[in-house]
Amino acid sequence: MEIKIAKRAEEISPFYVMELLGRARELESQGRDIIHMEVGEPDFPTPEPIVSAGIEFLESGNVHYTPAAGLPALREKIAGYYASQYGVKISPSRVFITPGASGALLLVLAALLDSGDEVLLSDPGYPCNQNFIQLLDGKSRLIPVEANSNYHLTAELIEKNWRDCTRGVLIASPSNPTGTIIDQAELEKLFSSVRSRNGFLISDEIYHGLTYGESAASALELGDELFVINSFSKQFGMTGWRLGWAVVPEKFTKVAEKLSQNIFIAAATHSQYAALAAFEPETMQEIERRQAVFKERRDFLYGELIKLGFSVPVMPDGAFYIYADCSRFTDNSYQFCMALLEKEGVAVTPGRDFGLVGQSRHIRFAYTTDIKNLAEGVDKIGHFLKSGGK
Repeated sequence: MEIKIAKRAEEISPFYVMELLGRARELESQGRDIIHMEVGEPDFPTPEPIVSAGIEFLESGNVHYTPAAGLPALREKIAGYYASQYGVKISPSRVFITPGASGALLLVLAALLDSGDEVLLSDPGYPCNQNFIQLLDGKSRLIPVEANSNYHLTAELIEKNWRDCTRGVLIASPSNPTGTIIDQAELEKLFSSVRSRNGFLISDEIYHGLTYGESAASALELGDELFVINSFSKQFGMTGWRLGWAVVPEKFTKVAEKLSQNIFIAAATHSQYAALAAFEPETMQEIERRQAVFKERRDFLYGELIKLGFSVPVMPDGAFYIYADCSRFTDNSYQFCMALLEKEGVAVTPGRDFGLVGQSRHIRFAYTTDIKNLAEGVDKIGHFLKSGGK
């Protein structure tokens, strides 16, 4: 008798960029030079103070479990960060340290969702979010968003799409793939609309600290009865350390701790001790320097893509992505991206990873490589377009 795969696992959609990345790595193994503009991972190494703190802790040899909710000193550091960065006072008891932001989202959704509960998300948006909801037997509903709302959900869209089975809303600002930020006034309206329906709001803020104009507002500035997801991966350059956090309302702390004990036991201890150095002045200075570099890259790539004929209706305010309309050149962005990789050695992400509406006419460019590589990539894209884009 053949052992069957669970239906909910079968129905999880793949992350298509990984297929493209796999092919890129295969071409590299054959001696091809590949310009990587596909994966959302900063190219900078982890800041030295963080690495040193991690090494010092490991050399102590005292590497054991932390409490399930996380290292108390790190929870206090994060609470202090919200006070200094956003003027928001939160209790460290509301902060839960997790294995990456993905762990934080799993923790929060597990505390909120019953079978069949519906969550509203924007389309385009980060694809793994709807898969997490499905894995917990919830239902995700993608709401098309456009340039006129900075590619974000609005209070009006919430009101129009809320149903009897809807339980809450998941937002991300700055967003992946568009890099755009929700206006604070609109964020207030959106939260008010959700709360008036006794719903929950989850705010994904993993790209905070990577903004290139006005800073993004934290949803925690609006009140205590909401959930915030964040990570040390993007702003702090700690992708491989796998460390994130969730901030939950006070009444959810007991259930969050119980779930943490069962799902994770605890986040990696050495990563937590290393992250204690993330908020030190020396580290923050380096992060500010990197932020300026990302802005320079954004400005360069945005200008060059417009020159090539791509359409970008809204200048991205943060993260390290540009979500460009490629319909002038193709009606199948997936085939376009695969051909670009094979012929010119430039890896970019097709829109099929980020939703349903407009997926065939959009490409995500990640400026997670230096300007020299970006310039070379742009030249190769230009050559590809002149040859017919096939």
